[in-house]
Amino acid sequence: MAENKEEDVNLGANKYRETQPLGTAAQTDKDYKEPPPAPLFEPGELSSWSFYRAGIAEFMATFLFLYITILTVMGLKRSDSLCSSVGIQGVAWAFGGMIFALVYCTAGISGGHINPAVTFGLFLARKLSLTRAVFYIVMQCLGAICGAGVVKGFMVGPYERLQGGANFVSPGYTKGDGLGAEIIGTFVLVYTVFSATDAKRSARDSHVPILAPLPIGFAVFLVHLATIPITGTGINPARSLGAAIIYNKDQAWDDHWIFWVGPFIGAALAAVYHQIIIRAIPFKSSRS
Repeated sequence: MAENKEEDVNLGANKYRETQPLGTAAQTDKDYKEPPPAPLFEPGELSSWSFYRAGIAEFMATFLFLYITILTVMGLKRSDSLCSSVGIQGVAWAFGGMIFALVYCTAGISGGHINPAVTFGLFLARKLSLTRAVFYIVMQCLGAICGAGVVKGFMVGPYERLQGGANFVSPGYTKGDGLGAEIIGTFVLVYTVFSATDAKRSARDSHVPILAPLPIGFAVFLVHLATIPITGTGINPARSLGAAIIYNKDQAWDDHWIFWVGPFIGAALAAVYHQIIIRAIPFKSSRS
């Protein structure tokens, strides 16, 4: 009997080879398969209710995002001192917290983009079609305009006096500084989105999809802490456009290009870095 037990122990100890593969190397086709890239054009989407439902979800999420965050910015600027208001940290929490909540609410419907830069990055990675990407960006911009418009309706005088939460490069910084801050800040955000929603990680770690909104919202919070003094933090062209259109002063439009070019460059860099370097997608040779 003792010999049988010893044999079982030895069998168990040597059942697996000494060196086990770690990380992505431990995965097999059984637990994960690379999804096919989204087609460039998908005409069939235009006749699907889920397509329009996703667009409505993006509109509503961006509307709520602008409403809460611009109101928070207005409250900060109306205060006599930072100590009597939520302060920069509070504004950063408002942006990050709303992204956390809204991504959680809409991820299962539209993917929870709430940002044209995120949509653009995911499009470059072939996660969604051009048809859907353009539709999302249009709905996000419309939602942002409506959200900022509601805030102005609540406080017309203070809204104009306090610059309407519009983005512009702060005095003491150059346009190059602002552009660099937007590129890097958006890179941090979009790279976090890719990492938190990676299907390969989801196959390996079942908790990843549940926690995905948390790191995304936290990334938004940290980027705002770093770049509010420089540009007021855009990293979201819809947010910048909505505030600029409703405020509609030269100050908001002079630097507005930075809040489109910067985020789109940052999103493109994040897509390339994650897909080519981190995911290490192999290039097929002509011989294969």
